[in-house]
Amino acid sequence: MNHQDHLNLLSKGIPEPGGVWADFGAGRGAFTLALAELLGPTAVIHAIDKDKRALEEQDRLMSARFPHVTVYYHIADFTTPLSLPPLDGIVAANTLHFLRHKEQTLKLWRGYLRENGRLLIVEYNVDRGNFWVPYPFSYPTWEKLAVKIGFTETRLLVKRPSRFLGEIYSAVSW
Repeated sequence: MNHQDHLNLLSKGIPEPGGVWADFGAGRGAFTLALAELLGPTAVIHAIDKDKRALEEQDRLMSARFPHVTVYYHIADFTTPLSLPPLDGIVAANTLHFLRHKEQTLKLWRGYLRENGRLLIVEYNVDRGNFWVPYPFSYPTWEKLAVKIGFTETRLLVKRPSRFLGEIYSAVSW
């Protein structure tokens, strides 16, 4: 996937520029860069990942491409409580499929969101994984899990073919 693919997966889930967002499992920043472009210079983004080097690389890319967007880097485990401000949105792109038991983490994340905040998921549209993607979840599975966690509305945004596990989707939950 390239930057345009990342933009396409997120764009329908972002209602307007600005706001305070987090990217959980941000890595080198493919989706953080897309967020920066979609949210614009008034946005504040919190990039969270355990990999310090990946976040340092992301900082270099962000400074070069989107120098006017404020990004705070957190070297942290997103499954544990974090000190974050109330968020307008969270992006979890290719992140949750590393967790066998997702509910506790999702409840934690839901608590970071402001009223009417949104969680944007990007995931492989299958319920069986492999060594590299151990615990993916299809959109129908996500719909059920989102209700169980306490999200009030979930909507499929985009599906696209993927050479890896067949298809990837994005969805938003409030």
